Amino acid sequence: MQFYSGLMIALASVTAAAQDGDVERKITEAIESDLRTEAEVDRDWDRSPLETLTFFGLRDDMRVLELLPGGGWYTKILASVLRQNGDLYVAISTDNVSQNLVSLPEFRHVNVVDIGVGVERTGPFNTNFIPPFDFGLDDIDMALTFRNMHNFTPEGRANINAAVFRALRSGGLYGVVDHSRRHMEPMTNENRRRADVVQIIKEVLAAGFEMVDYSDVHYRPDDELRYEVGRKTVTGNTDRFTLLFRKP
Repeated sequence: MQFYSGLMIALASVTAAAQDGDVERKITEAIESDLRTEAEVDRDWDRSPLETLTFFGLRDDMRVLELLPGGGWYTKILASVLRQNGDLYVAISTDNVSQNLVSLPEFRHVNVVDIGVGVERTGPFNTNFIPPFDFGLDDIDMALTFRNMHNFTPEGRANINAAVFRALRSGGLYGVVDHSRRHMEPMTNENRRRADVVQIIKEVLAAGFEMVDYSDVHYRPDDELRYEVGRKTVTGNTDRFTLLFRKP
């Protein structure tokens, strides 16, 4: 009996390792796809998509929700990985990907979620507020947002976190990446596009999540955390925190 149990555990480990390798291969193929522009590829060294998505535990059969997809930098990679076995949803400020990406044949399988409310730039230092809303989903496996939380007021982030919590299934994962700000440093014009990692963790935990892990994949020791992330001396080399949470 012990031999049988040990054999089953060993086989499960081999299967899991094979699946992980297969997903990493699909992520790599998506990164190397001709569907990505030269400008997008030029950011790979800085954004480390393979390492980031591997840390978050992306699988090709997941239902994934990407928040604030911007120009679709990560959307292209996620859509390619999930095309055959999974589903990709994008939500909040999706005009760019709706007009320039989802209309293309290769990305028509991407689902654009209309949340019924708009983003309002009414916070201090041009930060955004978003009122309470719902994604209309309740069985998402993973929600991801890349360098977006700093754009919102604490109230706006609370509404986003609450909506993500409702959208995820039990055990669902929530991955967050953002530019680092010094802990407890007041917001200024220089640091307004950075976020206090301790504050972000507290806000996500307050929404009901539990913290799983963090990664130093985007740690940049030579970022002094003093300057606007768009400055030529800083852009592409900002220190960023990478956090993973789970819905109990």
